[in-house]
Amino acid sequence: MKQQMQDRPVPLDVESYPVAPEGLHLEQVHVYVRHGERTPVRVRMSDPPASIPADWQMCNTAKSFHETVAGHSPSIDDGLWYRKVVENRRGKTAEGLCLLGELTDVGKKSTYSFGTALRSLYVDKLNFLPQKLEDERLTYFRSTNIARTIESLQHIVHGVYPPSACAPGTIPSIIIRSNGVDENLVSNTLACKRLALLELQFAEAAVAVWNSRLEPLDKKVSKYIGGRPLRLDGTPRASGILDTVRSAAAHGFRVPPEFSDDNVIGLIEAAVTAEWFDIVKSEDGRRLGMGRLLADASEKMQRKTQFNSKDSTKLLVHTTHDSTLAALLCTFDVFDDKWPPFTSSVTFELFRKRTPASQQTDISGLRALSSFWKQRDEHYVRMRYKNNNMVLPMCAEEGKHLPGSPEFCTLEAFQRRVGELTPRDWAGECFPRT
Repeated sequence: MKQQMQDRPVPLDVESYPVAPEGLHLEQVHVYVRHGERTPVRVRMSDPPASIPADWQMCNTAKSFHETVAGHSPSIDDGLWYRKVVENRRGKTAEGLCLLGELTDVGKKSTYSFGTALRSLYVDKLNFLPQKLEDERLTYFRSTNIARTIESLQHIVHGVYPPSACAPGTIPSIIIRSNGVDENLVSNTLACKRLALLELQFAEAAVAVWNSRLEPLDKKVSKYIGGRPLRLDGTPRASGILDTVRSAAAHGFRVPPEFSDDNVIGLIEAAVTAEWFDIVKSEDGRRLGMGRLLADASEKMQRKTQFNSKDSTKLLVHTTHDSTLAALLCTFDVFDDKWPPFTSSVTFELFRKRTPASQQTDISGLRALSSFWKQRDEHYVRMRYKNNNMVLPMCAEEGKHLPGSPEFCTLEAFQRRVGELTPRDWAGECFPRT
């Protein structure tokens, strides 16, 4: 059976976007998007019969200091003018040669398209954001400190608010955390020894379960990896094979036909997702991996509900990695066990439901009884992935979601779960238990 490989990005579907029920008003949007298409992070399967190229000439855009965004060439500053040239292992250079793990021209195009889709949705269709950006505080753009996520965000920003859509002197900022220990857009195993240990334990457990299940594939795919067996802990690792095949297919390279067979690629994907993401199906993995990120988002939502017009931030876009998207989905028990495609995104939308005037009248007497009375609007959070609403199991009970619309989780239920996932002392919990 042939499978449509999950290597192509899933474009943001503006036309089919489900508008919220009447009475709900969009207040804030948090977007976590995987970087665009890139080259593999290592050279694999380059020898016959696989013959996937070791050198990719697909990085023609942005080889000069001043040309960081596809299609945009600012004025030249002779004081900082140079050209970046990539050399392969044989000492040869070629036009457009890519580094390993580099965002390609294809990836730059798809992330720019993602940005224009965000603009089409939140500016043009919903009128949530203004046509022209005059106040930079309306937006928040942040990336991990990795070249491919930074470049992806540059292209997304250019799609949302290009220079022509920014008021004079208004330049959107791209934020990067100064200290890697404080990075919460990934499961930060480098800064958390306990998390790194858990990751190793879950990976070893996956090896024990899945290596024997992968054995039957050896007769089909071993010839493409130097006759070696296909294993999670093999050489190359199964995750590396999946990465190379998916990256190559996303760029139009021919891949061995066996990797288009659902029985082959499906089994490899199942094994690799178990190796990488079973950890985030555990409470400790969720707390230490995603707790800080979700606490950060929850705090921003809370600030928006409290201060509303005094808090200008409406759109927050974060460029990150496949592992973060999968971890977010696992944390809320909605992961489909499929590797997140390039430029796919998880979105959290915050909505406000204003208290009806009739209810305000009914409780006017109570207002007089207490100087501490304060009108309370209702707030809801909707999670979306691959153009679909995610119905969160934690919000399934009556009273934890908007009646008749289970995809709209009450902010209270959302924050209660995030509170459970937020370590009181992340650094303290990150030391291995003895």
